[in-house]
Amino acid sequence: MGLRLVDAGNIVNAADTGGLVIITQLQPITVIFTIPEDSIPAVLERLGRGVRLPVEAYDREQRRKLAEGALLTIDNQVDPTTGTVRLKAQFPNTDNRLFPSQFVNARLLIETRRGATVVPTAAIQQSPRGSFVYVLRPDRTVGVHQVGVGVTDGDDVSIEKGLQVGEQVVVEGAERLRDGAAIALRNGP
Repeated sequence: MGLRLVDAGNIVNAADTGGLVIITQLQPITVIFTIPEDSIPAVLERLGRGVRLPVEAYDREQRRKLAEGALLTIDNQVDPTTGTVRLKAQFPNTDNRLFPSQFVNARLLIETRRGATVVPTAAIQQSPRGSFVYVLRPDRTVGVHQVGVGVTDGDDVSIEKGLQVGEQVVVEGAERLRDGAAIALRNGP
């Protein structure tokens, strides 16, 4: 549908950059966001099966959820400078909490894993042999555990192998540790 406005004998077309009015749809509204290219196969697989992928929009600090919507489409090319692909999600926006050009953080739910072992991403260390964590032993020393890292969600990451439920991991000061080092526990933040 084209839009034609008449202004005192001048015709303004929708393609004119100096138009009189810009009309933006608010309900529903769309949000464009990116994901890493490594996530493309999982998204495409679920879209191919007709699975509705939920998307949540959060405020700048990622503390307050503004809206819930669903993935509409995925771009057909990866940005080579960032290694990401653009996606578009649609939100009903019946309460007008989303606004055009507003900055939001989008979170796409690709899958839910029940019973996963989860640690803060700060606990994950890297070595030439792969990812590892320092685990607290009963004698207040630490041991190195090679781990298989899974899905990351914000500040948390799932551990696929190498860590048992209930084991405590070091999240601060790991750069000064080595296998068998004694540590002092700090209570509270």
